[in-house]
Amino acid sequence: MLFLKGFRVNLSASVRLSAKVNWRAAFGLLLVAQLAPTTAWAQSSCSSDGQRAPTALIERFVNADCDTCWRDAKTVKPKAGELALDWIVSSARGDEAPLSAAATRDSLYRLEALNQPTTKRNFNLRRAVLPNPLPLRVARGVALGGYIGASIELKPARGKALPVQTMTAQLLLVEEIPAGTDGTPVARNLVRNSLQLTWNQTNASPQQANPSKRLHESRPMSIPAGANPDRLRVVGWVEDSVGRVIGSAASQCLK
Repeated sequence: MLFLKGFRVNLSASVRLSAKVNWRAAFGLLLVAQLAPTTAWAQSSCSSDGQRAPTALIERFVNADCDTCWRDAKTVKPKAGELALDWIVSSARGDEAPLSAAATRDSLYRLEALNQPTTKRNFNLRRAVLPNPLPLRVARGVALGGYIGASIELKPARGKALPVQTMTAQLLLVEEIPAGTDGTPVARNLVRNSLQLTWNQTNASPQQANPSKRLHESRPMSIPAGANPDRLRVVGWVEDSVGRVIGSAASQCLK
């Protein structure tokens, strides 16, 4: 992988060969895998099943102009139980910015949603997950045709119902980058793609209109050039109507 100027971008064999795969077939296979999350295929790939949910989320934003920020050993690190997510913010310099190859426009939308300027070199946000969080599940399928299936699901605990309120769900496709690789001294979860959903009882399907039923979404998400499919996983969380994190989940891929 990577995107720092002077590093060579190395696409894995699965990405190089993916151009030969028919994209319609890829979509079909990915959706089948994710719409049936109880199948052996989906269960054996990469999900949050059996994983402890993050107790707090740290979002670290780095402007694509600031390669020294990426290499900063003093980067805010998560504590035990917390999860850090890294966004590379698109720069006005475009492709001339040192981190441009990993920048995403989604980072601009995310900062906008947080009422933060997009010109800062660095910005960190930590949010704790509320006690007694809702049971959230995320999963990803296999990489195929430049896409990867991803899903997020919220279902009530036994004997309980989901909140009858508008909720916002975030589903991120992230690439795990170990400390000491790709120019970073700290471990990172680099956001490669993202999806935001609005969940409530009024726009739910007839099957979802009952608060005792689950809320879920399955989508194929594109894999950006340069990303290593073997290091991709999914992270998700749900916010209530006032922006508090009421559920979180992070997948762990089986080796």
